[in-house]
Amino acid sequence: MKFLKTAALAAGAIAMMGTTALAQTTNLRIQTHYAPESLSGKNAAAFIDDIQTMSNGEISVEMFYSSSVVKSVETFDAAATGILDCDFTGGAYQTGKNPAFQFVGDIMGGYDTPYQQLSWLLIGGGLEDAQALYNQYGMQLVGWWVVGQEAMSSTKPIRNADDFKDWKFRSPPGMETKIFEKLGASPIVMDFTEIFTALETGIIDGADASILANNKSMGLYDIAKHATYPGFHSMPSDHLACNKAVWDGMPEHHRRIMEVAMEKLALRQAISGDVANAQAANELRAQGVSIYDWSAEDRAKFKAAAQATWPEFATTPEAEALVASHIEFLKTIGVITE
Repeated sequence: MKFLKTAALAAGAIAMMGTTALAQTTNLRIQTHYAPESLSGKNAAAFIDDIQTMSNGEISVEMFYSSSVVKSVETFDAAATGILDCDFTGGAYQTGKNPAFQFVGDIMGGYDTPYQQLSWLLIGGGLEDAQALYNQYGMQLVGWWVVGQEAMSSTKPIRNADDFKDWKFRSPPGMETKIFEKLGASPIVMDFTEIFTALETGIIDGADASILANNKSMGLYDIAKHATYPGFHSMPSDHLACNKAVWDGMPEHHRRIMEVAMEKLALRQAISGDVANAQAANELRAQGVSIYDWSAEDRAKFKAAAQATWPEFATTPEAEALVASHIEFLKTIGVITE
């Protein structure tokens, strides 16, 4: 019996050694523009914990928050060239490379909810369409996480589309400036960090910054006593995009873990954004901030201006293809009826 017990222990040790030898590891350096204490930063941290835990430690991540390695707009290139492995920001930062990135970063005037937008990616063939674009630049699109519609902040009432006439506001660069010019507004492109001071000094009347909850946490409504909610004009898609050579070199089960965890992150990001915005709206109303829920007619005016701008901005074959893909899917789900 002693011999059999010793033999069994030895066999178990050999089996364990074999398992260890077969274990594969993936070490990733990932940067996000979000701060760790923000809503999105906390959800990103949960994603990292998920992939490390589900892989039993085979995947390890060195995570960089608040764009601490390179600037936000440089994250994509840093991953493509090997300074980082993955970019956890968003495609809209890359419109200078190809305007097609606008239509995977912030479609504007298209989808009403994060769930519709994610449906294009995961069910409507969007991932395949977008993947061709990312692969051109040596990157692999792993997935999206969409927090929801952003809110406008203003020192003047913004009750409807007519109130946009001569309204000076902070805008990000790109297609948004063209859309709001059609509505009579005066978009001023400036850095995110300059918004508070520009509102305080009257350089701008309002701002397109972020979702209602984030705008509140930034203190914008201490100055700007008017807001749009629920939002309708902008719903950025943050992405996880990894260096394609790194991605292709990962074991299949590691790639699958990350893809599945991204779908969990997408759900968590959407529902936590919904809850945070609803709570912020209640608190802001109690503080005397005027919140405007635009009518269907006024929302339609914005959508018409946005959709008229899509072909103007789609100046490359890749951008044209993505716009066509979105329009086809939006018609399929009844958001566009013409």
